[in-house]
Amino acid sequence: MTGPLPYKISTLLFLKNTAGEFLLLNRTNPPNKNKWSPIGGKLNMETGESPFECAIRECKEETGLEITNKDLHLFSIVAEKSFEGTGHWLMFLFDCQKTIDQLPPAIDEGQFSYFSRDEIETLVIPETDHDILWPFYDKHHRNFVIMRADCNPDKKLEIIVEENLQANI
Repeated sequence: MTGPLPYKISTLLFLKNTAGEFLLLNRTNPPNKNKWSPIGGKLNMETGESPFECAIRECKEETGLEITNKDLHLFSIVAEKSFEGTGHWLMFLFDCQKTIDQLPPAIDEGQFSYFSRDEIETLVIPETDHDILWPFYDKHHRNFVIMRADCNPDKKLEIIVEENLQANI
């Protein structure tokens, strides 16, 4: 029997160019090694970093693009239980209103490319991104939704929406 799994807090940031294509990173490290995903990273909890501060820092570190809180729309909080059987994640998902048209150079974490939303469906992406992340982005990126997902690799993926606030747009 194994001990308790670690709990990590992270951000994911959906960046687009002016053509509406998404900037994705082909990750060279776990989690999601050799898979395409939005940029992001873990909060610096020892400094008390907020999810917004983390998204701003990760955007600058990974792409060179400087953004502010006003450029970000928090559209989802996702609690993933037992992701890949290695840990639990609390993720804050942001849609960035500022565009990035210059493709960032490769970084230690991987290589970047732009993809249309349709092209993303043909990429190697994490199963939870295919089943949760992108469908919920499509449906809720202008709203706000809180959900949880049981990602235990020994069971069928279970997704539960805990709160769904619709914007008056």
